[in-house]
Amino acid sequence: MLTLDKVYHAAFVLKDVVRKTNLIQSEINPDCTTFLKTENLQVTGSFKVRGAGYMISQLTEEEKARGVIACSAGNHAQGVALAAQKYGIKATICLPDGAPISKVEATRSYGAQIEMVKGVYDDAYRRALELRDEKGYTFVHPFDDDNVIAGQGTVALEILDEMKDIDAVVVPIGGGGLISGVAYVIKHLAPHIKVYGVQADGAPSMFNSVRDHKIERLPSVHTIADGIAVKQPGDNTFALVSEYVDEIVTVSEDEISSAILRLIEKQKMIAEGAGAVSVAAVMFNKIPVKNKKVVCLVSGGNIDVTILSRVIERGLLTSGRTCNLCLELVDKPGQLMDVSRIIAGEGANVISVHHERASETKDINGCFLRLVLETKNYDHIHQITDALENEGFRIVSCNS
Repeated sequence: MLTLDKVYHAAFVLKDVVRKTNLIQSEINPDCTTFLKTENLQVTGSFKVRGAGYMISQLTEEEKARGVIACSAGNHAQGVALAAQKYGIKATICLPDGAPISKVEATRSYGAQIEMVKGVYDDAYRRALELRDEKGYTFVHPFDDDNVIAGQGTVALEILDEMKDIDAVVVPIGGGGLISGVAYVIKHLAPHIKVYGVQADGAPSMFNSVRDHKIERLPSVHTIADGIAVKQPGDNTFALVSEYVDEIVTVSEDEISSAILRLIEKQKMIAEGAGAVSVAAVMFNKIPVKNKKVVCLVSGGNIDVTILSRVIERGLLTSGRTCNLCLELVDKPGQLMDVSRIIAGEGANVISVHHERASETKDINGCFLRLVLETKNYDHIHQITDALENEGFRIVSCNS
């Protein structure tokens, strides 16, 4: 069973395995005082090494000799691989074939044997159980294990040790291991502190289950937050979250992208999608944070660079930092010059131009001008479109 003694023991055992991460003040929402718990700067780039490290440390010598197996979208895999390497144990990891390449290679670098499995986390989970039964490995569950949950709970001990006068802690949820450990510790040591969980709109397994008071399985998951793309919560984590978590909310893909971008620009910090959902929830006021002191748990920073570039592009668009503008013009000399003059006068930068004659325009001499602009915010975009319309230009679409 999960106990506070077990969490304190995990903190003691993990002193030589994990890094104590700091709280950093952030201005992601002007309505509240926000601090970031920077588990994205943890060893392996994620909190997962805490739970995996403690669970593996508690194995018997016989279990260590047989080796361990795990399944993961990437972060738990790295935690298991590093912990197994530290204790001299053979580790086999099953990863879904859609896992980011950076996470796969990082796991391999810690000496684990990798097996790629077609599908998502749940498919890798089934394959890992098959290998456990065939080979006699010990299965290191990514979230639904008391020792794993106790290891994750050490995050809360560090938060309370550094800052006790907080009003709320906001935690990402996938399978629920992290928030189970964090909420259990906080509600036993500082029950006045609110604990909020956050899931992606495209993978709301715990959100749905708690809402309906029963464990539910999603038919599919789809989100850039691959670290929390879990179809079904665990039995233990569902029970702990139902008892100790105050509320669960969801955030959209655009909100996650905007949060990643905000962390890069304002904090000079890289977070993966799963790590940024807590920040997104506070940024977009998904939870009551006005005039509160809030800790956002940034759970991981292992984002693939190719995904990061797409996320930045999406984040710029959804935060009004870029704008896709389409104008219908009369196809005659000087039109582009006039449009450019207006845009330059409003202080925007044109980064892409595409001119096309199109038969579907109302005017037989008409054409379309498609522009991509660098802008400051939504107000700036409105100033530009107003200026263009005041000069007589017809705006067909403005996507921002």
